[in-house]
Amino acid sequence: MMRGEELVGVELVLLSVPDCPNAAAFEERLAAALAAHPAVVVSRRVVRDERQAAEAGMHGSPTLLVDGRDPFAAPGERPSLSCRLYRDAAGQTGPAPSVEELRKALSAAGED
Repeated sequence: MMRGEELVGVELVLLSVPDCPNAAAFEERLAAALAAHPAVVVSRRVVRDERQAAEAGMHGSPTLLVDGRDPFAAPGERPSLSCRLYRDAAGQTGPAPSVEELRKALSAAGED
């Protein structure tokens, strides 16, 4: 379990394309994962073209960067402007990682 101070100084950036259909679900799950960390700020950035996606390290919309790194990207996955789906532990796809998966990714960042 993360304590509130563990995420101080961690940079979170949520990348998405305009009108991303999965952004709202991702935002809801991220808010739930961050509920114990009210001081954490999430920056949001709209990515409009392939060049911006490549420069930002976006692997589909939405992408969460934790200290500049996408904790959910597969090794060798190329940047993309496409719609992104996330696979859970049971192999089901959805619009965002589960709240628990987000907490694990954030906890790993807070330990660095």
